[in-house]
Amino acid sequence: MSFEAITSITEAEAQAKAAVAGAELKARQMLADAQTAGKAALEAAAAKADNELEELRKKTEEKAAAEAEELSRQLEGRKAQLREKADAKLGEAAALIVERIVNN
Repeated sequence: MSFEAITSITEAEAQAKAAVAGAELKARQMLADAQTAGKAALEAAAAKADNELEELRKKTEEKAAAEAEELSRQLEGRKAQLREKADAKLGEAAALIVERIVNN
């Protein structure tokens, strides 16, 4: 084999090795970029989920407070009705007791 052929083959091998090394480097960089992007996307999704959870918790607490307030109003109204009935019956009971004492 001639010296030129050997030199040509050696240069081709060197170029092939350089191309492979470049491709490996590019692949490693692409993998690192993909991992970084994946982590960022995961962190963004977690932050969004946390925000949505906080908003849902806030709405749930507001709804529970409103329902508790409504129930409290209803119970106060019912309590007032029962108190009125009890007061009316108290007067009747007092009158009945006085009547029985006077008649005896």
